[in-house]
Amino acid sequence: MSHADFSGWLIFYVRSSVLIFLTTLKVQSGYFCTKLKDMKKIFAAVSILSVACVLGAFTFPVKKVAPPTELKWYTWEEAVELNKTAPKKMMVDLFTDWCGWCKKMDKTTFADPAVIEYLQANFYPVKFNAEQKAEIEFNGTTFKYMDSGEGRGVHTLAYSLLDGQMSYPTVVFLNEKYERIMISPGYKEVPALMKELKFAAEEQYNKTTWEKYSAEN
Repeated sequence: MSHADFSGWLIFYVRSSVLIFLTTLKVQSGYFCTKLKDMKKIFAAVSILSVACVLGAFTFPVKKVAPPTELKWYTWEEAVELNKTAPKKMMVDLFTDWCGWCKKMDKTTFADPAVIEYLQANFYPVKFNAEQKAEIEFNGTTFKYMDSGEGRGVHTLAYSLLDGQMSYPTVVFLNEKYERIMISPGYKEVPALMKELKFAAEEQYNKTTWEKYSAEN
């Protein structure tokens, strides 16, 4: 028997039993529910109570939202567009195709569930290839690829974000107005990155220096 069939049967049984019981009492005693309207009121109240009891007897599964298992990365343009209506800080991960430590960080630190959850709740995570060829229009400026003449080059937006100190991987934190919070070069394990994320997300940089915060936390 399904839950729905059983619930219907139980409600019918409870209501019928109560009605028979009250009718018997009415016949046997002129003191208990001598007026038909009183009977109807009691019957309606018991009906509601019986439905509540039946519903309460069943435990309905509650869907839990599973934490994300993969980090959602944005392009620079996507993050800028989203920031117009839903401002968030940005964490820009600057990498290159040939950077081995960049790939390792993707497979380890950026794959950690705690990092994924915290990043997606507090930042727009941006993947930025520092050697990409595509031009980017931002704040009235066209940023483009600049060939170094040695088979490699650099994108001028990456160059601007890093103040020309080009090393990979490097993470750059920006506030909602695209003002730089900090530059953090090098590969990082989960604890080190989480500390930086909290420093930026909690705006600890308005209260103390990174050096002091890092030493105390």
